[in-house]
Amino acid sequence: MHLSKPHVDAGALVTNLVNPTAGIFDNDEINLNFTVDPGASLVLTTPSSSRVYRSRKGDTALVRQTMTVGAGGFLEFYPEPFIPHAGARYRQHNVIQVAPGGELLFFEWLSPGRVARGEAFEFEELCWDTDVWSGDVLIARERYRLRPDDASLKSLRLPFDLAHYLGCFVILPEGVPFPQAEVEALGGDVSSVYLGSAPLAGNVNAWTVKAICRDSLVTRKLLKDLRTVIYQARGKAQPTLGRY
Repeated sequence: MHLSKPHVDAGALVTNLVNPTAGIFDNDEINLNFTVDPGASLVLTTPSSSRVYRSRKGDTALVRQTMTVGAGGFLEFYPEPFIPHAGARYRQHNVIQVAPGGELLFFEWLSPGRVARGEAFEFEELCWDTDVWSGDVLIARERYRLRPDDASLKSLRLPFDLAHYLGCFVILPEGVPFPQAEVEALGGDVSSVYLGSAPLAGNVNAWTVKAICRDSLVTRKLLKDLRTVIYQARGKAQPTLGRY
């Protein structure tokens, strides 16, 4: 893993996180730690999808991501889709620590697999652990264990058999209203998107947005539109990601 082509735009350092190899294999272990100092702004993005390959020996690939945001700092994490290949075993653990007064815009995008090759939800097991902290208060904890041989995928595939999942955590400064009406309007067409939003626990201006989308094109548009709505609520210009 390495950082590539950073540039400053709209007051933020935009940094591309690149895996120069073909992808992630079983028994790989990757630890990523990011710290945004007080008052600083970082946009962390990936210029290509993340791929996890078939487990050859039954072992699991592991990625740990730790993100820390200081008071008055801002972190955006904007990834390309995560694509699990057939037979993949993968675990990801995210710990996001935001100091009081810090801001966060954190996206996740899970695809069903290599759909063009006829692979949809044929991975062996995906486990997702995410903890979001505001100061010393745990405001969100998520645990997903997805397997094609049990009922864990049933709700995900209920609206769309080839569903893409998009998740988002948002922490805004006190006094900046979360644009719930505008966000909910992005899910107005239920033939393409099922979307919902809700405040997180704790006495903090923090929200989560979850969506299930019909396909990758719908997901990409929703991701861009959701980003636009959040930046408009912040009253800030969107930093250019440097790859479109």
